[in-house]
Amino acid sequence: MPQPKTPSIRLTILGSGTSHGVPCIDCMVNDYADCPQGVCREAQHDPRHNRTRCSVLVEVNGRAILVDTSLDFRAQMLAQRVRQIDAVLFTHGHADHIGGLADIRSYCPPGRPLPIYGSQETIGVLRQRFDYIFDPPQIKGGGIPELEAHVIEPGTPVTLFGLRVTPARVEHGSARECLGYRLGPVAYVPDVKAMPDQAKQILYGAEVLVLNALRRAPEHPTHLTLGESVALARELQPKACFFTHMSHDLHYVHDRVGLPATMDFAYDGLRLEIEG
Repeated sequence: MPQPKTPSIRLTILGSGTSHGVPCIDCMVNDYADCPQGVCREAQHDPRHNRTRCSVLVEVNGRAILVDTSLDFRAQMLAQRVRQIDAVLFTHGHADHIGGLADIRSYCPPGRPLPIYGSQETIGVLRQRFDYIFDPPQIKGGGIPELEAHVIEPGTPVTLFGLRVTPARVEHGSARECLGYRLGPVAYVPDVKAMPDQAKQILYGAEVLVLNALRRAPEHPTHLTLGESVALARELQPKACFFTHMSHDLHYVHDRVGLPATMDFAYDGLRLEIEG
């Protein structure tokens, strides 16, 4: 019996920066004098150097799946004119990946809770930091999003709008249950330092891999550097790889020199049409 075909999807990079964002406030207050490659200054002229906090949107079968509600969520929605969100996946509970959750209320019609998915740890962090959403007061003074939380387990797929979505546990410092995701032909891992074998099996051979690459050097305790990211991408063997979660240490033009032909830097607003 023939297997059902994976649907085609549209992938939009909403944010490609680190928790600091690019340009960095630190560089601005010093008039960009200490910016290591001048990236923060060049961001005024090259929009690819404006990197908001990490997030992507996956559109499939007329539905939209958001991965993470970044600290720049509102600005990203306006910049990309996102008109609907039908589900949200969370990678982990760090502030730069969940801080925009309050503004998800604009995508929550009354009486239709928006489904959100994450690890037990991440859902617990959301419940703690946004307690007014999950345990709303009797008298509601403003818009409170209606959410329906689902705990998902690494290696156990769920189907969202006809798309097979499989979480993969990766190692990322203090986030004990940090996840990457395989969404049909796309693999997305914005925060990782080490990748267990099970995660490699889940993410292997994607049409498009979007992978953390913090900087060239020095080595970082919780994120891959560019060389480490290139090596991991070679191992995972996607048809194309785009690096994300980049600091101001990576220059969009200069640091592309020497990258393999199948690899490049993502940027905010990059949109890819991917066949299933």
